Amino acid sequence: MASRKVLAAALPLVTISTLTQPALAGGLDRGGYNIDQLFDASQFSIQSGVIYVMPQRKLKNVQDVPTSGGNLNSRPNYADDTTNYAVPYVGLKGGVGDVDCLLDYSEPFGAHTNPGVNWAGANNNIETKVESHNYGATCSYKFDVGPGQLRMIGGVFYQEIEGFQEKLVSLIPAPASALYSGVGRLDISDDSWGWRAGVAYEIPEYALRASLVYNSRVKYDNLTGTVDLTQVPRTPGNPANIYLQGVTPVSGSAEAPESLELKLQSGIAPDWLAFGSVKWTNWSVLQSIPFCPTNGLPCPRGGLTSLDLGYRDGWTVSGGIGHKFNDQWSGAVSVTWDRGTSDGYGSQTDSWLLGVGAAYSPTENIEWRLAGSVGILTSGESGTFTRDGVTYGDDVTYSFGNDLVAAISTSIKVKF
Repeated sequence: MASRKVLAAALPLVTISTLTQPALAGGLDRGGYNIDQLFDASQFSIQSGVIYVMPQRKLKNVQDVPTSGGNLNSRPNYADDTTNYAVPYVGLKGGVGDVDCLLDYSEPFGAHTNPGVNWAGANNNIETKVESHNYGATCSYKFDVGPGQLRMIGGVFYQEIEGFQEKLVSLIPAPASALYSGVGRLDISDDSWGWRAGVAYEIPEYALRASLVYNSRVKYDNLTGTVDLTQVPRTPGNPANIYLQGVTPVSGSAEAPESLELKLQSGIAPDWLAFGSVKWTNWSVLQSIPFCPTNGLPCPRGGLTSLDLGYRDGWTVSGGIGHKFNDQWSGAVSVTWDRGTSDGYGSQTDSWLLGVGAAYSPTENIEWRLAGSVGILTSGESGTFTRDGVTYGDDVTYSFGNDLVAAISTSIKVKF
């Protein structure tokens, strides 16, 4: 049986496991879903933070697969694929008796690749950007069970998504290239609802917590937007293509994936904490997303255009150690492995990350956190493969080596 002194020393450790965060996950993962603030021991808390991520994925040995759109192999066979990005978070938590509730804003999903037009794979991608905005409300009810408390968790969230993709549709020869770029653009947006449910068991005296939380799929059945082909002229070879030199309204459907995450933490010695998590995300729901005209024009086979992802499910496993140095300072270190979601097409391979973080509490009502991580995006290649009758990667092939990724995050919490 631990002494009261040991138990009291464990109490301030319950937030250390949130100091370090993974910098990059597979699929369209950005901030993911995080409701850790719901477990804050204070009656009320306000938290705001941001993560800034710097991936360095570089594509090489790029080979265009020539089509009727032209042969791009005279262009550079390399490109910087990724761009830096920031992920904000704001949360407001309140508790009355055994009920706690959390209102939060986050950006769980997103992507931004920008290799540009001057590379041999411009017919596959010039720039793709996806953004999400998530507004959540999550509550829990806790009651005594054995030496600790069992917490039942439930909530809903409203989610908006928008994005665009540009790629080279046709290589325009001179002198027409002075008037037309040959670039086509897809713009889409939609909004929908999701829900979450979970359970947690806590023994605060030992800084022990085990939680299992499920986040539902979000069905985007009305992804609407436009396909802009005003920069692709009709030529004597394709005078019947009614979509060229115009803007066509389109629609499609997709689902943001469901996820299930298990988190564990426990005090292991006075002022020391061990923590870990395992998360499964159903990224395989995102394969090829076709978009068809909504103005009465016929839809070509496979859509007027499509977003081709070809993902497999993602797994993220993390573990670490935290330590309370004194009443003001705490720190933590973690290691995270994320299974890449690319399956022969794309550049999202496995990643390994080392994270470190520190928390400073000048008073019992304020906590400032700073964390950083550095890791490796493992090597691989992208080519042609077929799944469920859909062929991916038949326009470009490339490879990539082991690349670096780094991130820094900061947040401030006021509690009372």
